[in-house]
Amino acid sequence: MPRSDPAARAAELRRLVEHHNYRYHVLDDPEIPDSAYDVLYDELSALEADHPELVTPDSPTQRVGGAPAGGFTKVDHLQPMGSLEKVTTAEALEKWAADVRKRLGTDEPVAYVIEPKIDGSAISLVYEQGAFVRGATRGDGTRGEDVTRNLRTVTAVPLRVRTDDGEEPPSLLEVRGEIYFPLTGFARFNDAQVAAGKKPAPNPRNAAAGSLRQLDPGITAGRPLSLWVYGAGAREGDFPQTQWELLAWLRDHGFRTNPHAERIESIEAVAEACSAWESRRSELDYEIDGIVIKVDDLDLHVALGATSHAPRWATAFKYPPEEVHTRLLDIVVSIGRTGRATPFAVMEKARVAGSEVRQATLHNQDVVQEKGVLIGDTVVLRKAGDVIPEIVGPVVALRDGSEREFEMPTHCPSCGTELRPEREGDKDIRCPNARSCPSQLRERLSSLASRGAFDIEALGWEGAIALLDAGVLTDEGDLFTVTAESLATVGLFTRAAKKSDPADAVHDGRVLSANGVKLLENLEQAKSQPLWRVLVALSIRHVGPTAARALATHFGSLDAIRAASHEELSAVDGVGPVIAEAVLDWFTVDWHRAIVDKWAAAGVRMADEVDASTPKTLAGLTVVVTGSLAGFSRDEAKEAILARGGKAAGSVSKKTDFVVVGENAGTKADKAEQLGVPTLDEEGFRALLDGGPEAVTPG
Repeated sequence: MPRSDPAARAAELRRLVEHHNYRYHVLDDPEIPDSAYDVLYDELSALEADHPELVTPDSPTQRVGGAPAGGFTKVDHLQPMGSLEKVTTAEALEKWAADVRKRLGTDEPVAYVIEPKIDGSAISLVYEQGAFVRGATRGDGTRGEDVTRNLRTVTAVPLRVRTDDGEEPPSLLEVRGEIYFPLTGFARFNDAQVAAGKKPAPNPRNAAAGSLRQLDPGITAGRPLSLWVYGAGAREGDFPQTQWELLAWLRDHGFRTNPHAERIESIEAVAEACSAWESRRSELDYEIDGIVIKVDDLDLHVALGATSHAPRWATAFKYPPEEVHTRLLDIVVSIGRTGRATPFAVMEKARVAGSEVRQATLHNQDVVQEKGVLIGDTVVLRKAGDVIPEIVGPVVALRDGSEREFEMPTHCPSCGTELRPEREGDKDIRCPNARSCPSQLRERLSSLASRGAFDIEALGWEGAIALLDAGVLTDEGDLFTVTAESLATVGLFTRAAKKSDPADAVHDGRVLSANGVKLLENLEQAKSQPLWRVLVALSIRHVGPTAARALATHFGSLDAIRAASHEELSAVDGVGPVIAEAVLDWFTVDWHRAIVDKWAAAGVRMADEVDASTPKTLAGLTVVVTGSLAGFSRDEAKEAILARGGKAAGSVSKKTDFVVVGENAGTKADKAEQLGVPTLDEEGFRALLDGGPEAVTPG
């Protein structure tokens, strides 16, 4: 081809680069070395730079670029992206298969396709006339966030549907897949985060989801995301009639499908394969939490249909929490914000359920004894619910006699005060020096800054330590009197002054850093937080977000709560006598009341504005929300329920009126089905909020 024809050469280079991308990312069978690929890519980049009119939207060079976005808009999926019901035993799997055959009215065996269940971030890719036009997160299954710009930076996402010569691409194709963070890349990413002084990601799943939601596509481009696709939603044209053939079609047309997918003729063989994969999880370079099983015949998908939130033609075989062995190096006692002394395990670093673990709580001395662990033991470690590190017990056979028993300290390791139970018979022991104990002060300050309280992002654990060590604060009461001048003595929130800095901003040769400026802004914003968050920030024993919301909704102001009797407090739904007593006890302490008075004097909001315009559509109803919703955070969902007169419960019972089922719903959805409690998806939840029970059709 003559190099004098820039348009033809650009087209040829685009074809070559995409061909080699396909060989590398989809077939895992590169034809040329990376250096040769780079030569082709660099030539294309240079050619397009010289001839901007030749740049096409699907050019490989257009994967990266663009200014940061202002946010993510919501988009409707062309077809709903349902979640999956789950099974955890071979018996439950066979029961699901029997239900499939029963619904189909046949005793004949059904063929299935299985593949590893990637623990990443589900996405939908839309192609029109073969070109990638939109990508979105799963969201609530009906609507997701438009992350097209970020997905374009992921090399494994094809910018065009690959076709053979003379083959026309589908006029419309919606591809479903999972963006994930390879484990090798995740380790390097976290090393870089730590080296840059940033917080490492807790696991690859969070890293993948967070990478997709970066406002700057350039940040997404710098992360080693990859993709497996597993199916299709809306589509126009001729397509295969089985899931197995569809995977092959997708692979042939440029999409990366999992090479470990299998077509299996019997549910017994499926169960065996699921069991075999449980012990092979460590062979993979990505996290999985189970195996997805789908009926192979796509026509049967239509016949089987779906519930309000999940297809009947597929299920997920979920594995129990992963367990690993590590060494228990020590058991150390920490003092919490309410003085509770908690032993926690310090272990050799171990990777379990997608993240590295060094510590795990042991709750109290009785739990240490019940588990039978000795310092120096090899212990079995897992994550309860795949989230919270937990020591299961010791591996007794590996003891060599060097192990030693743990002894609970008699005095606070932070302030030296004698530890004691609050009441006779209590398992927990506490440090009673609440006002002056350094550990309790640090914990209360960092806790009130959390998202469930004042949401002061710039404070946190290190900030609390820095403010206390510098003497800027003696307790939390003076938090809202912090100024730029008082922060000048705190290294964490300042930097050395420059000649270009305004003279009035310089204090003793230092000026506020970006973090210091942000802290002052956060403190000002925190003053207008709703009353329930103020209650959580006070660190009253037993008063978490649920009880705080109930109290704030019922009484409306902190003055009304302070004036309430034990009987009045106990009568509030979700409070009861124990919390009522804790609230009354807290307000009997002089320095506690002083904190409230100082906050109020500084302008912290101490009463909620009553919005009479919000209709009480949920009056008398109990609603449970499980899983994640696209349009509501967990707090926002609860606030929406409470604002409409409903009770936002945390568990499902026969008294529950509705269960709202979001993405990655857990056992609460299963219990709702067992008890016959009506379930709603996010769309149904919105209808319930707007119009009450008469406006919804439960699942």
